[in-house]
Amino acid sequence: MLAVQGDVREHEQALARLGVRTTRVRRPDEIAAVDGLVLPGGESTTQIRLLRTFELLEPLRERIAGGLPVLGTCAGMILLADRILDGAPGQQTVGGLDVTVRRNAFGRQVDSFEGDVEVRGLDSRVHGVFIRAPWVEDAGAGVEVLARVDAGPAAGRIVAVRQGHLMATSFHPEVGTDARVHALFCDLAGAKTSEER
Repeated sequence: MLAVQGDVREHEQALARLGVRTTRVRRPDEIAAVDGLVLPGGESTTQIRLLRTFELLEPLRERIAGGLPVLGTCAGMILLADRILDGAPGQQTVGGLDVTVRRNAFGRQVDSFEGDVEVRGLDSRVHGVFIRAPWVEDAGAGVEVLARVDAGPAAGRIVAVRQGHLMATSFHPEVGTDARVHALFCDLAGAKTSEER
């Protein structure tokens, strides 16, 4: 669990419901020790600045390039994106995910909303919490679209993707008690949940 800023505790609780042990990552040696990583929601410009400050940016890029499974949610999706639209001037990303993400695509904080989303691989809809959320504007050929908004002014917009060992959502799957998106990530990462042991 990247623990420099954001929804760390909520992701830990979701993974704990699945019986998955987590550790907080704040130093380069901790990145080297994990088998998978969650980049939580929060504030993407603050997170990238803290990654540089704590000398985590390059080790994280190297681990991702080497195949580290990563789940990015909301700001974590922005961090994983290779390209950003409407980012802060000079905003960097960790990269690795062949997508263009529009930052704050659904609007400002006051435009945050909740709605159910159909996610590929799950048998029923997931309750999505969208807080100043991004969306995927463009996805490369190797990116699998897992979810789109299916109604309203943003209908058709991509809100969840997977590419190889990387997975990202615009929404916050850690909010509430439904851990199925985390279970999809555990499958991707090869982590055994308590139900599989």
